[in-house]
Amino acid sequence: MMQPLVAILDDEPEIRRMLAQALCDAGFRTATYARAAEFEAALKRSAPDVCLVDLGLPDRDGLALVHRLALESGATIIIISGRAQVQDRVTGLELGADDYIIKPFDPAEVVARIRARLRRGRNAVGAAPDTARFNGWTAHFERYLLVSDAGAEVAFSHAEGEVLRLFLDSPKRLITRAQMQESLGGMAGESFDRAMDVRISRLRTKLGEDPRNPRLIKTIYGAGYIFLGDVVWG
Repeated sequence: MMQPLVAILDDEPEIRRMLAQALCDAGFRTATYARAAEFEAALKRSAPDVCLVDLGLPDRDGLALVHRLALESGATIIIISGRAQVQDRVTGLELGADDYIIKPFDPAEVVARIRARLRRGRNAVGAAPDTARFNGWTAHFERYLLVSDAGAEVAFSHAEGEVLRLFLDSPKRLITRAQMQESLGGMAGESFDRAMDVRISRLRTKLGEDPRNPRLIKTIYGAGYIFLGDVVWG
């Protein structure tokens, strides 16, 4: 079986070399890029399994690139950045990143985070089919697409898909914040909570929910969330 491909986008040669070496030693394939333009051109030829993206790029706003990747790519997206403020981390996660690693970092931590993300993805795929029908919608996880019974199509990001799958796997059961953190990983504490709030809000919007009185994804204040739909997998 071909090893996962990790795309590394960072304008610092030493960081690219360090990450590529650590990942190759761990059995991954790698491709490195110094500019967003060459990275985006490469995406038209091959689809990486993981994208490591620096926010401080010389030719493109890193956050805008992360947002585009989240909407158009099925890859796991991990930000690597020297921006350590909580708001920077929250913004990155809100725009669709799956994880956020602050510079300077230990390459072994990056390898561990990538392995954890890919392992969660494999477990999710193995646990259920890639298509689920519920309340007038069909979710196609392999295409990151929601299709209504009327034929309307709405794309969702990899990060939003993780949350949606979590709900569809456990309909009509309370899912606590602690359970979400354990299942989805990533940042902890306030950063994780705010990122989840945004992702759930976006899912509600894409499902046509009334934000003041959602029918499908109910907030149980102080406890967590309940998905009230009737779900059929496959």
